[in-house]
Amino acid sequence: MAGPNPQNQFVNALVRGMRELGYAYGEHYVTETRGAEGKPERYAGLIADLLGLKVDVIVAVAASLRALKQATSTIPIVMTGSEDPVGLGYVASLARPGGNITGVSLQLIELTPKRLELLKQLVPTKAPVGVVFDQIGRGYWESAAAAARERGWTVIPLEISNAGELPNALRAATTARASAVIVNAGLLLDPIPGRVAELTADARLPAIYRFRYYVDAGGLMSYGADLVDSWRHAAVFVDKILRGAKPAELPVEQPSKFELVINLKTVKALGVTIPPSLLARADQVIQ
Repeated sequence: MAGPNPQNQFVNALVRGMRELGYAYGEHYVTETRGAEGKPERYAGLIADLLGLKVDVIVAVAASLRALKQATSTIPIVMTGSEDPVGLGYVASLARPGGNITGVSLQLIELTPKRLELLKQLVPTKAPVGVVFDQIGRGYWESAAAAARERGWTVIPLEISNAGELPNALRAATTARASAVIVNAGLLLDPIPGRVAELTADARLPAIYRFRYYVDAGGLMSYGADLVDSWRHAAVFVDKILRGAKPAELPVEQPSKFELVINLKTVKALGVTIPPSLLARADQVIQ
């Protein structure tokens, strides 16, 4: 159990959300936390463990949803953010999920063209932009490629199958004279944001990420939903389910706000000149 004050910022946000709804930890509920630490092959065992405990609700990261859907069709699952829950087959539709999964869709793939545009504002050259993605996240590459075609830009695919392949992918980007990279391989890289930020900096490649914790860890720039807030809001779904609501009938929600976060220290280290217009639209600037 993580306890009432978990160190993980996301689980902490969930517990805070439950507290805001009137739930007292240890009196009304307890948590059982499991993490795969970036190793998808561990999900089956972790999920089997939770099912054996007969938990009432599972709050899940996007990377675990495929394994969860295969493991159970009865225990309610609240997702804290999925790239494309309809396209990936987790729910029938956003309005009526139709199964045992509901929660939050972060529109991660849909925001890829916007991230590409932000990078082009930062590095306005004709040089190509690299797109780092994994097999599950192939939709990111397809979205970036489509957006580039429409705008007359060039993007290059940098697919990786494990985190250890990132250095080679970045070398391929520099060999192709890429001006910057979009980093999307969440399942593989989200557990090591600091290392990812270090590698892109060493490659002298400006990078944009999906979540701000990469920027907090030294990354250059991120654009996306507030993931901490998504975990806090997951408590609303948990509350409804515990009160008798069925996930099949709880509409999947989408963020109403997206944030642009820029790390000025990394900007200076890379020797990039950030346009005043881009700086002015940032929701937060890390000095």
